[in-house]
Amino acid sequence: MLNLLLNVAAQGVEHAAEVASSNASPWIPLAAIGAGLAVIGGGMGIGKIGAAGNDAIARQPEAASDIRGNALILSALIEGVTFFGVVVGLLIALKQV
Repeated sequence: MLNLLLNVAAQGVEHAAEVASSNASPWIPLAAIGAGLAVIGGGMGIGKIGAAGNDAIARQPEAASDIRGNALILSALIEGVTFFGVVVGLLIALKQV
C-alpha cells in the first residue's frame, strides 16, 4: 500500500513538472484533488449516516421507518453536494485557457 502511495506521489511530481513547463493551467491537478476529496468526503458522510442509522434502529426498533426516511434524505443531500463538487472540479480541470 505504501509502495502504491509513493508511486502515485512520484507520478504527481512528474506531472506537476510537465504542467509547469507547458502552457497548461496549473489548476488542473488541484481541481482533480478537489474532486477526489469531494468523493471521499461524501463516502465518509454516507457511511457515518448508515452507521448512526443502524445504531438508532437497534436502540429503538419501533422508530425504524422514521429513522430510515431521515437517513435517506440526508444521504441524498450529501450525494448532491458530492456530485456538485465533482462537477465543479471537472469544469475547472477541463476549462480551456
